[in-house]
Amino acid sequence: MKSKNHISPTFTKHDVVLRVAHTTNKRTTIAAPWVDHVLNALRDVMMQAQPECRIELRDFGIFEVKVTKPKPKARNPKSGEIVFVPKRRKTHFKPGKLLKEFISQPVGDNA
Repeated sequence: MKSKNHISPTFTKHDVVLRVAHTTNKRTTIAAPWVDHVLNALRDVMMQAQPECRIELRDFGIFEVKVTKPKPKARNPKSGEIVFVPKRRKTHFKPGKLLKEFISQPVGDNA
């Protein structure tokens, strides 16, 4: 049973660098710039979306920048005031087949 103070583990870019270094048998000083370059390239492509884009990484998933619809009658939950929310862009990730199958498995009590 999950306790109220359960905190999910957080993995940082450094953890990804360590994993890449381990799987490629390279030092972290060699792996770190490559991880940075890949993440920077993904971010740059998404930031340059005009107005939408799709980055498909086979066997991993799809990153998308999508445009949301404007909301003319949204409500401020604090004041109850009706406000207009303009259309904007948002990010979306759709996992690939292998990742989706793994994540959709039931979680056991030991997790």
